[in-house]
Amino acid sequence: MQTQSFRVHHDRLGNGLRLVTVELPHLHSASIAAYVRIGSRFESPEDNGLSHFLEHMLFRGTQRLPDAYQLNRAVEELGGTLYAETSRDSSLYQIGLHLETMRPGMLLMGEILRQPVFSQIDVERRIILEELQEDLDQKGRDINLYDLVYGMVYAGHPLGQKITGPVSNVERFNEVDVWRHFKAHYGASNTVLCVCGAVSRDEALSWATEAMTDLPVGQEHPILAPAPVNEGPLRIHRDGDSGTQTSLYLAFSAFGELDPDFPALVVLGRILDDGMSTRLYQRVVNELGLAYYVSAGFDAFVDTGVFELQATAVHATVPELMREMMGILTALRTEEVRPEELQKALRRYRWDLLAACDDPGSMSEWWGRTELYHRPVGLEEKLARVEAVTAADIQRVARRVFQAAHMTLGTVGRMGARVKGELREIVENARTQD
Repeated sequence: MQTQSFRVHHDRLGNGLRLVTVELPHLHSASIAAYVRIGSRFESPEDNGLSHFLEHMLFRGTQRLPDAYQLNRAVEELGGTLYAETSRDSSLYQIGLHLETMRPGMLLMGEILRQPVFSQIDVERRIILEELQEDLDQKGRDINLYDLVYGMVYAGHPLGQKITGPVSNVERFNEVDVWRHFKAHYGASNTVLCVCGAVSRDEALSWATEAMTDLPVGQEHPILAPAPVNEGPLRIHRDGDSGTQTSLYLAFSAFGELDPDFPALVVLGRILDDGMSTRLYQRVVNELGLAYYVSAGFDAFVDTGVFELQATAVHATVPELMREMMGILTALRTEEVRPEELQKALRRYRWDLLAACDDPGSMSEWWGRTELYHRPVGLEEKLARVEAVTAADIQRVARRVFQAAHMTLGTVGRMGARVKGELREIVENARTQD
């Protein structure tokens, strides 16, 4: 086994900011990433979408660089691009840089987090509203399957809220709301700063101290109580606009990253979908030609998760597609995977994990985002946990996750009454087969 080729250091500044430095001496680039424990999971219905709105507004400038053009040009002059995203449980701000511009890049990141100006809010509102249009059909109905299914799986819990929030909220948010949200959540205690690349701990600590010491302490959000599992099988459908295909999203409520079965879930995901020779693509696409594209994976949080399968097909074949997908899942519940299939999945996992050590962005996700909620597992231990997974473990986890009581099916497309009826029957039959 290849030994660890990097070192990880954990420090905490006087204001409570956690600094994670991942020394990757073999690289010629680096990344600065700030992770904040805020997202739609921490929002009230009235504030839903405000974290995403604020993420956009932080691109509008700082006290020294008071508009979006000046801020983005300053980042690009350093050789980087400012990247940001909001998820359900975190917000990310990241700049990839050459080594010689790391210090000014860190100072600029400090300006963004400490001295925003939130200018031109109405211009940014228009941009966000355009972004939200991607989720709507011509009648203004939400057809984003990801959000529709999450709304069913986590009904009544903040995890079920849209990351972007409803249009009505975005139209209402004002500068007072943005400042209120920023001051409440963007404190040092609620943030992890991660530096990855050919930099030393001493360099990163010096830059972070210089750039972030004045960041207010703030308060760290507590980890919310686990979301309840809603009894399935559940189904949601939207007709959508005219078209020849239906999109299908099959989800199963699962467990989180700290569950002892999580490594087996990782391997299970690779058995299903890790290339065109794995079970899902081979059966659905290569053998039957039911879809052009199909995928499987999972969205994991610290305390819960969702295992998902997605595909798109012409309306009439959607029931057959659904039956085949359910059949693949049933086989994982009733039969142990073949030794050669398991070994292939384990090898590919190992190689992918080692390849991540050459990517500052992947390392930031591994060591920075994870640090928001728990101490990340090191390379050797992470490999050992996954490589200890057996065929019996995979079958047990498949039985644990792929239950009708955990199932939600979302579809968007203009299916006829017969096709809808067949899908409804498949979902109901799943209840009797557990």
